[in-house]
Amino acid sequence: MERIYMDHAATSPMNADVIEEMASVMKETFGNPSSIHSFGRSARHLVDQARLTIAERIKADYNDIIFTSGGTEADNLALIGTAFANQSKGNHIITTQIEHHAVLHTCRHLEEQGFEVTYLPVDETGRVSTHDVECALRPDTILVTIMYGNNEVGTIQPIKEIGQILKEHSAYFHTDAVQAFGMLDIDVAGLGVDMMSVSGHKINGPKGAGFLYCHKNVNLQPGSFGGEQERKRRAGTENVPAISGLGKAVELAQDSWKKKKQMYEGFKRLFRQTLLEKDVEFVENGSLEYGLPHVLNLSFPGTDVESMLMNLDMSGIAVSSGSACTAGSIEPSHVLVAMYGSNSERTTNSIRFSFGQGNTEAQIVQAANEVAKVVKRLVS
Repeated sequence: MERIYMDHAATSPMNADVIEEMASVMKETFGNPSSIHSFGRSARHLVDQARLTIAERIKADYNDIIFTSGGTEADNLALIGTAFANQSKGNHIITTQIEHHAVLHTCRHLEEQGFEVTYLPVDETGRVSTHDVECALRPDTILVTIMYGNNEVGTIQPIKEIGQILKEHSAYFHTDAVQAFGMLDIDVAGLGVDMMSVSGHKINGPKGAGFLYCHKNVNLQPGSFGGEQERKRRAGTENVPAISGLGKAVELAQDSWKKKKQMYEGFKRLFRQTLLEKDVEFVENGSLEYGLPHVLNLSFPGTDVESMLMNLDMSGIAVSSGSACTAGSIEPSHVLVAMYGSNSERTTNSIRFSFGQGNTEAQIVQAANEVAKVVKRLVS
């Protein structure tokens, strides 16, 4: 039985070129980038090259890239770092109800520290209203954090439009682009964002590596203390192999986003068409107009998440859902609850299919056929 991986929004396999890059660094370059001798300078060159590659790909300044251990740390550094550094100006933060938990849980932590957070609602497509953002702004608002593309339903937020609104306000603008990066053409200056979080393992790079774009004008308090690495913003000896791998992954991802977008949108159409041909009843969650090309979230009436995931796994299909499934209990997806309400059946019967490296049209058809079999078995 062929196993088909369609959970790339959770994590992605490493690109062969990234593995080769990291293996080469691990074999040949072990120096500490902070050392002034030749071994250290060789390591520093690799870190500098990765930083330059990333900065060029997002049209940012070289010094505005901070290497982190991934998207979660980047989100934490952006939110906590700006909140405490700018507390004298205000204590109000704006976000949405559908953010990744790396943002939501950080906001809850900040509330416990005395900050006030406004959680904006979204419509049934999962999109926030720019009018709501504008109305929520206050003189004491110091930070607005809104994700670029949702990790569960794929809805793309109006980041550029919100950036335009915030040009007239002193609040910093952060976006979690972990799911959107590598799928869209990202120009941080054009978007009007002050900070942006990215994770390596979502773009066929290494786990444990990511970066935070942080504009030089952002007043940011460091998240860790020790040495003077990352221009005193993130202490600790750099993980040179992972950073080199991240640089290569960013290069490959951003240079191929148009090709991937076309391919994954084709996969979406093929997957839906195959289900329709098998007379499977389903409803798509998210925005048909504003959606990430690789994320397809479908609701299957008459089924439940746990049974679907277990049956599909036994059929060799690896997918996911917005629900945290544990033994005998299911916590509804906070994203779907925000979109449809806590009583909606979609919160308990929706599955996320996400495409990526290695998937083929033949796999898409096979997976859709297996889904059709499982759905018919469960609803009969």
